[in-house]
Amino acid sequence: MNFFEHQQQAREQTTKLVLLFLLAVLGILAAINGGMVLLWRTAMPGRAFPNGFFYVNTLLPLLLIAGGTLLEIFLLREGGDAVAKMAGGRLVAMNSPASDERRLLNVVQEMALAAGIACPKVYVLDGEAAINAFAAGYNQNEAVVAVTRGTLMRLTRDELQGVIAHEFSHILNGDMRLNVRLIALLFGIQMTAGLGQQLIDVGLRMRDDDERKGPSIPLLFFGLGVALLVAGYIGLFFGRLIKAAVSRQREFLADASAVQFTRNPDTIGGALRKIAGFVREGEPGSRIAHPNAEHLSHLFLGAVRPQLMSGWLATHPPLQERLRRIYGKSVMPLDAPDLSEPVMASEEGARLPDLAYGAAGFSAQANGARHVGNLNASVQDWTDSDSDLARSNVLSGELAQALYDPYAACALAYAILLDEGAGRAAQFALLQAEAPGQVALVQRLAPALGALSSRAGLPLLDLAMPSLRALPQSERDHFLSVIDHLIAADGRVVLTEFVIETLLKRRLSAHAGRAVPVRFNSLAALCDDCAMLLSLVAHVTAKANGTSPLDLYLRGMSAAPEAGLDVAGLVDAATMGFDPVRRALDHANQLAPLKKPALIKMLLAAATFSQPMPDAAADLLRAICAALDAPLPSAVSASYAELNTNA
Repeated sequence: MNFFEHQQQAREQTTKLVLLFLLAVLGILAAINGGMVLLWRTAMPGRAFPNGFFYVNTLLPLLLIAGGTLLEIFLLREGGDAVAKMAGGRLVAMNSPASDERRLLNVVQEMALAAGIACPKVYVLDGEAAINAFAAGYNQNEAVVAVTRGTLMRLTRDELQGVIAHEFSHILNGDMRLNVRLIALLFGIQMTAGLGQQLIDVGLRMRDDDERKGPSIPLLFFGLGVALLVAGYIGLFFGRLIKAAVSRQREFLADASAVQFTRNPDTIGGALRKIAGFVREGEPGSRIAHPNAEHLSHLFLGAVRPQLMSGWLATHPPLQERLRRIYGKSVMPLDAPDLSEPVMASEEGARLPDLAYGAAGFSAQANGARHVGNLNASVQDWTDSDSDLARSNVLSGELAQALYDPYAACALAYAILLDEGAGRAAQFALLQAEAPGQVALVQRLAPALGALSSRAGLPLLDLAMPSLRALPQSERDHFLSVIDHLIAADGRVVLTEFVIETLLKRRLSAHAGRAVPVRFNSLAALCDDCAMLLSLVAHVTAKANGTSPLDLYLRGMSAAPEAGLDVAGLVDAATMGFDPVRRALDHANQLAPLKKPALIKMLLAAATFSQPMPDAAADLLRAICAALDAPLPSAVSASYAELNTNA
């Protein structure tokens, strides 16, 4: 299975299906206008249509669809958190004492570290006995992952990792934003049918209570209601059809990705086989009981309702077809016993030890240490490397605990930014004034950080992100303000500080997690911004490996000729400031999604002039990818491999 071939096919298909959705809306308008013409001819024979007849018939449904969609978009403005709560999810505390929840958190953390993105928040649907899961959000750095209670109870750790890899495919391939938009669009169409039902009720009451006015007015209300109801259900039918087709394409891609991420078909394959076996036993399989399940059906790993008109309205491909693509042959379902209860090790489906994939995992240690695995892996490493992801880090007790408490996570970020020289005294004075309650913890964390690699700060911040995102927005804003002041305490901004500031602001600002509008459809439209970003990467890389910035700039230019850059665009290092770089990143994040890879390819070409990639260039590209909501390229992820041995 070719990952990028599947990805491109799914994206092309999705574009066609979204266009079909718009055509379905036009079909609704045509149905309403046709119904109203028939109704008028029946109720008012021989009379001309009143002024604005067709305008009203068209405008009213459009306002309903648009109003319902905008209302739902507003309700979903929190992104993945709003969707998880809509499904009845409970946020899992990062320091949860439950062993099955700790195992889930560990798997999600491993995947986030490997992908180089902020660790998603994790939700559990406690009321659902089925085996199912979903990922939701507007972008990859503000995503959430939700699993059912049945998933935790009935899957082995390897199978759970396959499910999480499947959901991370949705995160990394940009499926989530489309899925959230589909929720809002379908809600708008449903409002049309709802108003139609209300008008039918009004028309029936008028006929019963006010016959003096004749049958024409009640009939108009009744007929309009029928037209809106029928049109609403027509739209809902086509909406479900399109949603189903989008979901089927994405599920095949995510299954293929899960196999490539884990290099083991029995991970996601085992989970799907257990869903099939669960159904065979008369249990819910992947069926979700929550009232909003149908509304969210296209997000889930498996079908939330029995498959209706299998090739038409089924939101997911048949399980046997998915399994055939994974294994290359037909396979039998598996039993899905409750693994939360003790079972014999020899029984099929017995629970695996609570260990990280190929290494030590989240298990209670006598010294309070916590293992965090797979810092050396990336999504592309899993696809292209023969490594077995066998290494892990051991964090000291205080560092581990700081990852799971919001205020301690703030102290961890402050400690990462501490200056090694004379500026440290000024920073502590600032902390004493603006965050006095965290000064003592910063002082304790600083030596523990010093024992790790100097580059461990960024992965640690990725792990701490769910805790930081748990802060109220007012406290996030205060935290970001303290970060700004800490950076400015010595009167200068170095590259490491710029990288950390960029990551934190992108993920924690008031607008983090919300959809970013697309304003630019080509790199050429951002020629100056591309030149600024390429110049920065060229200067940073050149300083590290002693090459010429111009040579690196030319190398980047040749990798993306569509940007329209020329040699004169190279910005001199002496005149370059971080404010223009921030503006360039803001503009670049508004690029069409399929244009961002070309920009990253251009920057990567300049940074990989020599091997291995300089640490400073890798850190810079990590920040740029975070600002663009893009996954880390494998060459960047590979540069963090030595953290395992140095920490």
